[in-house]
Amino acid sequence: TSGEFKAFSATCTHQGCQVNQVQNGLIECPCHGSAYSIADGSVKRAAVPGQKALPAKQVTVANGQISLA
Repeated sequence: TSGEFKAFSATCTHQGCQVNQVQNGLIECPCHGSAYSIADGSVKRAAVPGQKALPAKQVTVANGQISLA
């Protein structure tokens, strides 16, 4: 949504690799193929059953700057 900003942990909940790519609405992990929604961090493709969503991080917007709180 225009003007809406979200942030999530960059650590994959499968084995702690760093997610490193965003494409087609997914945040992707290069290690085992896990993928998470850019909208809410939910698991869209899991390396193992029961994998958890990426934890959300708080974002602030002030004076044209986007920052993690």
